[in-house]
Amino acid sequence: MPITASHALADVTASDSTLRRFLHGLPGVDAVGLEARAASLGTRSIKTTAKAYAIDLAISMVDLTTLEGADTPGKVRALGAKAVRPDPTDRTTPATAAVCVYPDMVAVAKEAVAGSDVKVASVATAFPAGRAALGVKLADVRDAVAAGADEVDMVIDRGAFLAGNYMKVYDEIVAVKEACGTSSRLKVIFETGELATYDNIRRASWLGMLAGADFIKTSTGKVAVNATPANTLLMLEAVRDFRAQTGVQVGVKPAGGIRTTKDAIKFLVLVNETVGEDWLDNHWFRFGASSLLNDLLMQRQKLATGRYSGPDYVTVD
Repeated sequence: MPITASHALADVTASDSTLRRFLHGLPGVDAVGLEARAASLGTRSIKTTAKAYAIDLAISMVDLTTLEGADTPGKVRALGAKAVRPDPTDRTTPATAAVCVYPDMVAVAKEAVAGSDVKVASVATAFPAGRAALGVKLADVRDAVAAGADEVDMVIDRGAFLAGNYMKVYDEIVAVKEACGTSSRLKVIFETGELATYDNIRRASWLGMLAGADFIKTSTGKVAVNATPANTLLMLEAVRDFRAQTGVQVGVKPAGGIRTTKDAIKFLVLVNETVGEDWLDNHWFRFGASSLLNDLLMQRQKLATGRYSGPDYVTVD
């Protein structure tokens, strides 16, 4: 039986000082080495049957997302239908992992994917800025869970983290995890583009995992810098090392800026080479995306037919 994180590293979170000492005692990140390795892995050439497998795997890992103020029930129903059957002309196309919506659209999304294995994920905790009192954030989470969310994507308080108030961030994640109950998995979003350094991304990764995150996620997709191969590689190394120390496996979700099949395959290579087959499954790895799925479908059609159909042959999100 795996050792739980709370047991294996209980002393780390005993106080603000022990938590700070642990996070600042993590090895410093070699930025040049990290970026060079990510770039090197991105040059791998994936062809023919391996490419077909990678495309289907990537489709099955997509959290098909709409997070706009103009979202309507009709748009969410259409998104749910696309998640269940991404290519209506080819029933062999796998479904996506989930649809991701705001809390007030969870019930609509749940109805749209009923009878399928597609999950409903909901952003919460005053997404995307996270600037709200804890009580408001927890109410946001409880509303999403009550509406049927299978997964909750929360944002950390970046201001508190950057100010070094790690225990506040830890306590909020623990409280949100508790509000998720046993029915909803928790993804913790760091907004890596605002954390400024790779060392901070490593610290945030360990902080999220210590607090009970089921997934660690790069970004909201609402800032200039979102998922990159380098920051995702760093988070993959963190979940690998965390499991080695605790026996607990945590998922990774890069989100924002991943738009093409070529991009997606680069990230799958990172997963395979860094953490291995145990994470090559949509229970442990996801893509947060809106436009990626269409490119995956077009490339899939090209492999099947030998010709490039173009965007007119896939549904508009």
